[in-house]
Amino acid sequence: MAIEKKDIEEVAADLKGTFEDFKKKNDKELDGIKAEKGKLSEQVDKLNEKMGQLDSLKSELEKELKAAKRPGATQGKEADEHKTAFYQFMRKGTEDGLSELERKAVQTTTNQDGGYAVPEELDQTLLELLKDESPMRAVCSQMTVGTPDYKKLVNLGGAGSGWVGETDPRPTTGTPTLAQIQAYMGEIYANPQATQASLDDVFFDVENWISTEVAQEFAEKEGQAFLLGDGDKKPKGILSYGLAATADKDREFGTLQKILSGAAGNFTGDNLIDLIYATKKGYRNGAVFMMTNLTQAKARKFKDNDGNYLWQPGLQLGQPSTLLGYGIEENEDMPEVAADSNAVLFGNFKRGYLIVDRMGTRVLRDPYTNKPYVSFYTTKRTGGMLLDSNAIKVLTLSA
Repeated sequence: MAIEKKDIEEVAADLKGTFEDFKKKNDKELDGIKAEKGKLSEQVDKLNEKMGQLDSLKSELEKELKAAKRPGATQGKEADEHKTAFYQFMRKGTEDGLSELERKAVQTTTNQDGGYAVPEELDQTLLELLKDESPMRAVCSQMTVGTPDYKKLVNLGGAGSGWVGETDPRPTTGTPTLAQIQAYMGEIYANPQATQASLDDVFFDVENWISTEVAQEFAEKEGQAFLLGDGDKKPKGILSYGLAATADKDREFGTLQKILSGAAGNFTGDNLIDLIYATKKGYRNGAVFMMTNLTQAKARKFKDNDGNYLWQPGLQLGQPSTLLGYGIEENEDMPEVAADSNAVLFGNFKRGYLIVDRMGTRVLRDPYTNKPYVSFYTTKRTGGMLLDSNAIKVLTLSA
């Protein structure tokens, strides 16, 4: 079924009505007498859960509408020939001339483990699907490189300056300190399977099947690595870098600032405000919160001193729900609310973290290991690195 703007408007209207009901019940629960409190608490929790579902549904519908409007890629003759030969290989296992077409299409060099590079159009589609599926790709910077690794020089400051008159001498100033940072890379794989009968069916969309199957597997594994990975044969995730309570000017580069909640296994709306204002103004433009659905449900109950709710639903097309005026990226790989948990992230993730993809996804067709299924062992090299440790802040719940 095609997604239309009116479908999203209907969900937004339902979300608005649910939010109004939630506020009334939650306010009544806060002020209610003991006899009513248990029943009201149950109603508040149900409305809170429904708001989460409607908010997620609105976001998904907007993604589908955006995907439906995405323009198709234009290709040259060599790319078309490579694509045709590749899908023949997928369906029938026919490899005649595929290696030569792959080279002509300017794909990456051959892999020692064999297999063939997917056509460039499919590789780009796969990255687009990964961006839709992965919370980390949705908010972080991304770069595609043609080499196995990626390094970058960063300026740590230290260049001197001063005021002088028109004819005053200009003494030598200090030299800025440079540091080299490197992406932690690893090879991620998926192994989707289909029967040969389905592959022989002319109505079976091989391109859509391989891209969606692989994107889902990749998104689950890499999303966790971009957040929690230890850097051993995989990306080093944001929360695997060092944490310190010191401010930006006193903290070592590559170490994130943590804000302690002050309450064991709990946090308040004031803690979220502290998180925002620990972030320099230049980073707050484009910043978002990141947390799990359950943590967001807790934050929906917070109010300011005037009784206004800190969480507000996004009711217009393309307008996300906000917390203290900032967007929220729901990520179920984030730690839940618990003692000594890093339960909330806030910051400008595009400036803070870079996802690096090696150009080219490779597929090895295996019709023998698990008959009657044909396996498609699919690999891609990807990595991640912390770019700017001042751009992201961590709310750590006290132990």
